Amino acid sequence: MDIERNKDNFREMFRKKDFMALKEEMSVLPSQDVAEILNQMEAKESLIAFRLLPKDKAADVFSYLSDKIRAAFSKMIEEDELKSLIEDLFFDDKIDFLEEMPANVVKKILKGTPESERRLINQFLQYPEHSAGSIMTIEFVDLKADMTVEEALSHIRYTAPKKETIYTCYVIDNQRHLLGTVSLKDLVVAEPNQKIDDLMDKHIIAVKTDDDREYVASLFKKYDLLSMPVVDRENRLVGIITIDDVVDVLEQENTEDIQRMGGIRPSEESYFNQSPFTMAKNRLLWLFALMVSATFTGRIIQRYEELLQTMVILAAFIPMLMDTGGNAGSQSSTMVIRGLALGEIKSRDALKVMWKELVVSIIVGISLAGLNFLRLIAIEKVNYAIAFVVSTTLIVVVVLAKVVGGLLPLLAKMVKIDPAIMASPLITTIVDAMALISYFKIAGIFLKI
Repeated sequence: MDIERNKDNFREMFRKKDFMALKEEMSVLPSQDVAEILNQMEAKESLIAFRLLPKDKAADVFSYLSDKIRAAFSKMIEEDELKSLIEDLFFDDKIDFLEEMPANVVKKILKGTPESERRLINQFLQYPEHSAGSIMTIEFVDLKADMTVEEALSHIRYTAPKKETIYTCYVIDNQRHLLGTVSLKDLVVAEPNQKIDDLMDKHIIAVKTDDDREYVASLFKKYDLLSMPVVDRENRLVGIITIDDVVDVLEQENTEDIQRMGGIRPSEESYFNQSPFTMAKNRLLWLFALMVSATFTGRIIQRYEELLQTMVILAAFIPMLMDTGGNAGSQSSTMVIRGLALGEIKSRDALKVMWKELVVSIIVGISLAGLNFLRLIAIEKVNYAIAFVVSTTLIVVVVLAKVVGGLLPLLAKMVKIDPAIMASPLITTIVDAMALISYFKIAGIFLKI
């Protein structure tokens, strides 16, 4: 689907005030595409188009709108209209919306909500931000073990319109303890008088409400799940997590990691929805910290100023050594951070990682040093002593950079810091300092200066 073409069509219809054509165009587009186009329009135009949608599709589109557009809508539309929209959302989408809204908007919405639902919403809003409880929904099908298949299917038919998913049903007792799961497929092909107790799978993969959502995502990937039950400490079923929410979690976590690896404070807003001031603020702190930390490399150069004055040519190779070291360290940190995210590497694997990176770095370092030595002799026409010093330093720098790049994310994990923080910017600064010290020490030893 060509979103840009549809967006241009929308604007053309607005210019001509051809709202009937606009309404017809939106009726045939998937809700996700309509929301994507509305997200890119001015808030007032977006609201006009949104109000042309039929009620059932409007609620679906609303769940896919950006926080910025939904916040704008909440200020521009009447309170009753907003409440009607919220009521038609699935419970987990409702919670996601309320979490992003100002307190005064939340109070207005909750004011007319039944007491039982209000208590439930408040309970969900109190779950930690990155926990399983914060992304679960209560809209699932529960069955009793003593039901027959016929009774279960009848129950599903009656309750299905209000449920987010019906493909996996959850078997509970009278105290809501989770006993097992049964798929809709198994129910459809089973005999009508067969008991649920005989069909259900008692080997349950479940998470606790306070489990981290990244851990939840790893279980979905490992077991190829479409949904997963969430239980409390007494093994009572309190909700389920569906695959669409896990996809959102993976996108958010990957975005945060990429931003942190680039030395940027994480933000959930898209690139074009952030103001220049906000973007500058998110980048400024890390840049300032790295700028200050870079003064250490300047002091190292000042300390060896006499050596550089004696043999000025040494200064020409400093950028190459520092850049190679920074790149080598970033390669290792990227691989280890990815391994940690996928669960392939654990904190206890520090010695294994160090050994592997050491072997890799020696192979890479010697290869680069050999090529660099030939380049300096054949192309740069540098004397053998200088070429030997630079190439030997290159081996040392690559080894140090790769070992440090591999171990720093593990260290961060051990002290409960996001490993992505230990990525390119910080590693580059550390490796730069080590590269300079190694270079000048080696030069002093072999060149006798």
